[in-house]
Amino acid sequence: MHREPNRKVARTPRLARYFLIGLAVYLVVVYGVMPNVDRHEAQRHPDLVAGEHVTHTSTGMPGDPLDIALVGSQAEVIRALTAAGWRPADALTFDSSVRIAVDTVMDRPDPAAPVSSLFLDGRKQDLAFEMPVGHSPKQRHHVRFWKSPQPTEDGLTLWMGSATHDTRVELSHRTGQVTHHIDAKVDAERDLLVAGLQQANAVKEVTWIAGFQKMLQGKNGGGDPWFTDGRLPVVRLKAAP
Repeated sequence: MHREPNRKVARTPRLARYFLIGLAVYLVVVYGVMPNVDRHEAQRHPDLVAGEHVTHTSTGMPGDPLDIALVGSQAEVIRALTAAGWRPADALTFDSSVRIAVDTVMDRPDPAAPVSSLFLDGRKQDLAFEMPVGHSPKQRHHVRFWKSPQPTEDGLTLWMGSATHDTRVELSHRTGQVTHHIDAKVDAERDLLVAGLQQANAVKEVTWIAGFQKMLQGKNGGGDPWFTDGRLPVVRLKAAP
């Protein structure tokens, strides 16, 4: 006797195949396409495309290069940097300048030593942080941040930053003034800062922009050489609880 095929059994492999195809499309979109969309949107911000990529001194000379960007509120930036072991730097005043000079000569720590002012689009830094190295302010990690006047596409604040490693205090190669000299490997300082924020569990996402820096080497206002691979990490911080 001829028996009709079991249509329910025949449909089961087909439904399973459709499910697997749909799952594959979902995974490609969510984990492949969407991150690239977010990356493209991040790169469209004017400060990440056409803005200045090198800071300037008060006299208009080229300063340190921009090498990191943060996305988040000012409170989130301060909380993230503090959690990663950085401390806000004091404002540069006559008293703080005398203090750092004395601390340098006496070889004693100054975890809030001031940093000199650098300018981006004619504005000095909005925030500055440092992390001491050893017992003297002669050596330290430090970073300056400038608040972008234009928010990101999702309404958040973008902070353009310049992180460098002070290695010693000597006379400037250009002006003859007493100044900190930096390590030429600015990428190492950039990577140190990103890694520290990640270890402090303060990072939601990191997007790397290749070719951000068109000049891969230069000299800052103190005459110190620097070089970079040109990449810029855009670090989206976790929202405040």
